[in-house]
Amino acid sequence: MDQSNVTLERMRTFIRVAERGNLSAVAREMNIGQSSVTRHIRELEEALGVALFSRTTRRVTLTDEGSRYYAKALRILRLVEQAGDEARMGSGASAGTVRVSCTAALGVRHISRLIFAFQDRHPAIAIDLGLTDERIDLVREGVDIAIRLGPLADSSMKLRTLGASRRILVGSPAYLAWHARPTKPDDLAGLEGIRMSNIAGSDALTLEAPDGETHLVSFGGRLRTDHGLAAREAYLAGRGVGPAHIWLVDDLLADGRLETILPNLAPPSVPLNMLIVPERAGVSRVRLLVEFLAEEIMGIPGIERSP
Repeated sequence: MDQSNVTLERMRTFIRVAERGNLSAVAREMNIGQSSVTRHIRELEEALGVALFSRTTRRVTLTDEGSRYYAKALRILRLVEQAGDEARMGSGASAGTVRVSCTAALGVRHISRLIFAFQDRHPAIAIDLGLTDERIDLVREGVDIAIRLGPLADSSMKLRTLGASRRILVGSPAYLAWHARPTKPDDLAGLEGIRMSNIAGSDALTLEAPDGETHLVSFGGRLRTDHGLAAREAYLAGRGVGPAHIWLVDDLLADGRLETILPNLAPPSVPLNMLIVPERAGVSRVRLLVEFLAEEIMGIPGIERSP
């Protein structure tokens, strides 16, 4: 084996190809040509004297030798990064990139602002912020931290419970002036509802009273959307009524452009969690951002700590 060809650069390329299974995706992520990715893998395989991948026209998959090498290489790169972190910590500095994935509307309305504040404190740390409501594979996509609303399936990720997001029913003053303002849950059946197409069961609303009494009411309407910001615009334009996270509409409520409907009833709160890739949790810049967000997110309107 020619040790001189087993470089950290080639190991990093190998690890991302192993995790993504796609050469062109890794090339875009690393901002290099696909030919460079192919060359890194070829040179590493030649240096090791084994085939690390089985290749098809669509995907590359690890061989048995590749799987064993991946586990060792991942530990080596983690140690290299931690060594760099410890060296920088001696000078009080932390640098590098943290990749964050966040629920889209929450990211636009609030998380992006928190990230600006974090970077003001830590100017050497770059943030790559991805906004999506899809459940992505964090390792495959190279993400360090994910902020997610809603229940989570079992995961190998490290879970940090942040709290819960309160919701209310809202509508515009113009819409409510034109239609009879609801005074009881059944009145909602006569109103145009704005429904979320990416939430199962959006044709019914569960409403909870402070005393624990629960109401299940039918909820229909001509507009369905898969994005919270589109629902916000629909409420504002007087297209109908519906449930909204408080953080989504707090500014519109404050200046009177939206109003709360049935204030003594509310849809159930939604869990808010942070997922951290275990192998990245010990990296200082990742740890700094996790602690910062966990604290600052509690200041977002409608977010409550879990009991």
